[in-house]
Amino acid sequence: MKKIIIATLLLSCGYLAQAQEVGLQLYSLRNQFKVDVANTLGLINEWGITKIEGGGTYDLPMDEYKALLAEHKLEMVSIGASFEDLENNVDKVVKEAKDFGAKYVMCAWVPHEGNKWALEETKHAGEVFNKAGKKLKKSGLILVYHPHGYEFRPYKNGTLFDYMAKNATSYTFELDVFWAQHGGEDPLALMKKYPKKITLLHLKDMEKGVEGNNTGHEDDETNVVLGSGQIDIAGIVAEAKELGIEYMFIEDESSNVVTQVPKSLEYLKSLK
Repeated sequence: MKKIIIATLLLSCGYLAQAQEVGLQLYSLRNQFKVDVANTLGLINEWGITKIEGGGTYDLPMDEYKALLAEHKLEMVSIGASFEDLENNVDKVVKEAKDFGAKYVMCAWVPHEGNKWALEETKHAGEVFNKAGKKLKKSGLILVYHPHGYEFRPYKNGTLFDYMAKNATSYTFELDVFWAQHGGEDPLALMKKYPKKITLLHLKDMEKGVEGNNTGHEDDETNVVLGSGQIDIAGIVAEAKELGIEYMFIEDESSNVVTQVPKSLEYLKSLK
């Protein structure tokens, strides 16, 4: 398959070429990495993807893993960090981000007891993110939080996410459009509402007929090829271009990821 860098992708879509790129969240290939790290990185290269979001080395020495990334022309622009490390060991997070040469640090989950998530948990998470984000910023890094759905529970005249966004002074958000819609929100409307607070995207489509909830949990097999589900991917990609969002990472958690990602890339290429 021809290499599809975003300059080609966006021009073919009728967009102006920008620094914006479509990358891949490595969690998509978690099962493949368990079998063969090198060949899995090679597969991403074959897809024409050059920017990735990940973190960790799959038990390989850092130098060996970074050599594989270089061999397959992959740049780790964003790494994941646990909430626990952001709360208790920010220096560890900074070191890993610097080791990879990443720009963004992403937290995808805040531990909470069962399904208990309300204002208390929201406030605590925001405080941790603001404190950690301030320290990361001093190291030239940007902290983003990836909501999973429980943040969209009602609060006053809006949601707990609204509370987080309004009080986020040292961090921004990576909007996973699947989890936003699954949690009861319109992801495109959120992008329009918080144009300066949403700085990264996870592109993920949801199987038609799935109703969703605000627990942050769903069957992985409800992840479908971009453009074939119930989420307005075309509108979201167009809005991301307008906002100048730097990276949009495809994340496909289904068991069909190897066949679905190339189709998702073709769909993105077809957008006008």
